[in-house]
Amino acid sequence: MEHGSFTDNSAATFSLTDEDHTIANAVRFTLNQDPRVTFCGYSIPHPSEARVNIRVQTTGDLAREVLKDACQNLMLMCRHVRCTFDKAVEDFKASNAVKAMKIDSQDSSGDDSEESE
Repeated sequence: MEHGSFTDNSAATFSLTDEDHTIANAVRFTLNQDPRVTFCGYSIPHPSEARVNIRVQTTGDLAREVLKDACQNLMLMCRHVRCTFDKAVEDFKASNAVKAMKIDSQDSSGDDSEESE
């Protein structure tokens, strides 16, 4: 939901339901990277309420469009992090490091009775 002025579309407050600090801080960070943003901040009205208010003020561009661009940039960042992580996991599994650890999925009983005697 968007709260703002009908005369000044460069400033608005957006209310996101079922969200918390995790998404709000990431969106705030991404918005602050945009040179069109003069102010950005978020608040959580009450700890027991799953809602976040994000305030955006721009240099004149539509606040709604700037927020949309920031969300798209955040999705691209998340995609990049995911691809980088997946590649690192794949490279690690393909390396000899896993074999050198001598991890055996068959021996997961955790029975150390021989060592304790």
